[in-house]
Amino acid sequence: MLQTLKLDTFTNEPNTDFSKDREVQALKEAILSFRQELGKDYPVIIGGEKIYTEEKITSINPGKTDEVIGYMSKVNREMAETAIQTATNTFETWKQVRPEKRADYLFKAADLMRKKRHEFSAVLILEAGKNYEEADAEVSEAIDFMEYYGRSMIQLEEDTHFVKSIPNETNRLTYIPLGVGFIVPPWNFPLAICTGLTVSAVVTGNTTLLKPASVTPIIAYKFVELMEEIGLPKGVINFIPGDSSVMGDCITGHPLTRFISFTGSKDVGLHINELAGKTAKGQKWIKRVNAEMGGKDGIVIDETADLEAAAKSIVSSAFSFQGQKCSAGSRAIIVESVYDEVIQKVIQLASELKLGNGEENYCVGPVIDQKAFNTILNYIEIGKKEAKLVLGGDTGSEEGYYIQPTIFIDAEPNSTIMQEEIFGPVLTIAKAKDWEEAIEIYNNTEYGLTGGFFSSNEERINQAIERMYCGNLYINRNVTGALVGVHPFGGFNLSGTDSKAGSYDYLKLFSQGKLHTIQH
Repeated sequence: MLQTLKLDTFTNEPNTDFSKDREVQALKEAILSFRQELGKDYPVIIGGEKIYTEEKITSINPGKTDEVIGYMSKVNREMAETAIQTATNTFETWKQVRPEKRADYLFKAADLMRKKRHEFSAVLILEAGKNYEEADAEVSEAIDFMEYYGRSMIQLEEDTHFVKSIPNETNRLTYIPLGVGFIVPPWNFPLAICTGLTVSAVVTGNTTLLKPASVTPIIAYKFVELMEEIGLPKGVINFIPGDSSVMGDCITGHPLTRFISFTGSKDVGLHINELAGKTAKGQKWIKRVNAEMGGKDGIVIDETADLEAAAKSIVSSAFSFQGQKCSAGSRAIIVESVYDEVIQKVIQLASELKLGNGEENYCVGPVIDQKAFNTILNYIEIGKKEAKLVLGGDTGSEEGYYIQPTIFIDAEPNSTIMQEEIFGPVLTIAKAKDWEEAIEIYNNTEYGLTGGFFSSNEERINQAIERMYCGNLYINRNVTGALVGVHPFGGFNLSGTDSKAGSYDYLKLFSQGKLHTIQH
């Protein structure tokens, strides 16, 4: 059975069709059911042991800030050390489990998540402020990661068995696991990226220390609970919520930590990379860092483009999930001959977006927390000095962290709002004299994650493919919404290590090649 689950049998998980009343009702019932759990205490999990601590993380609903989602126990430095030792000991047995057996755990987990998809969506809606479609699509992506990486592991095991041999020799190349990995997922995709980072390490034979984002720990716990339910051995995933200042540096710098998988801000990613580069006493390896650190992504529109499609893409890419995506198209660079026309279309479309709670399925919901709220509003004030505000700039309902979709135009390429990642519902638009200058403005950033180019001119499209410097370039479509196995995801420069999540090659980042030669 498992041998038939090759990469060529993979298909992306279909999203829920919310035009069907029964699906909407099923999700609403799941939300109501999860509401019965609000305020619950959740434990640390080390070696399968559930540990409740006095010190807690309080997870709140960003759409209703007086509502507590749950209280998550926090690890201290001593517990972190126990987790590392547990993962190290478990690695000795887990690495010996056959690859197809490890893959089978992922397939079982994917099946169970399908059955519980609305339950997971409900947590994402209440804890992360997502609307129905964004939450549901994230569950699909989590399922995709498990299905795709399971198949990739089976394929990798077969593909690397034999290499070219010479007379009187047989050569075999295998990929073996690394060891203990520190998994640090973000809050904006707290299920999908948490799942992808963790299961890619686990299926390749590694053991893990999973530290969820502090503002979205409950959905990460639900994932770990699912892996327990399908029978994953204790100690393979050790769940260690807590403060980075208490144990993050400790684990990153620990001599038994073999690799770090991180998705988050540029500053934290660079700090992890710097710390991991230092060899601790007793350390026997060079640590690997797989980092995805955000972007200042942009869409270029020339005068030959379908302007209606371009405007829709700009608005969708900038404002879906409140712009809180590393792939969000927070910049638009438009050639001057169609500049005013496109801006008019963008403003009209963006003004139609309704702001409100994700639980009620509004297009634009709350930003994640008070810190993000304050940071985004500060950038809006900077933007008012640097460019022309043409839409938004205000807050919404005081019951949550709501900010109106905001648009600035006539921005200079080197301005703060064109250069720095805002990570909120803020779009900045700049004018270029022609498509070539537009590409130059696009490339004028320290990031290089996603980009878009709208044109009907084949020669220009080919030039854009050659010259726009980013890990994921999309022609005549949105710059968000990468699919596992279809759009391998990862960027250049200070966007990260170009690790290409959702690709076949991704599993090699958690493995090391071992050749053995037998002479006859």
